[in-house]
Amino acid sequence: MILSAVITAAPEGGYVAYNPETGTTTQGETFDEAVANLREATELYLEVFPMKSNTPAVLTCFEVAHAQAAGC
Repeated sequence: MILSAVITAAPEGGYVAYNPETGTTTQGETFDEAVANLREATELYLEVFPMKSNTPAVLTCFEVAHAQAAGC
């Protein structure tokens, strides 16, 4: 089964890994460790909560304008 992974750098160091299909989230000191931890967490999640559909996720990008905070 092929699933999606969203990997972002954590402000405190290391990486945060998120799987949008299951909602599993984990972290790792390195990019590869974060992906490996996400794989393990997602496998454990799917043992308890199997996916009902093998429909692949749709990945897209979008842009937002920077909003300025209004003064008080």
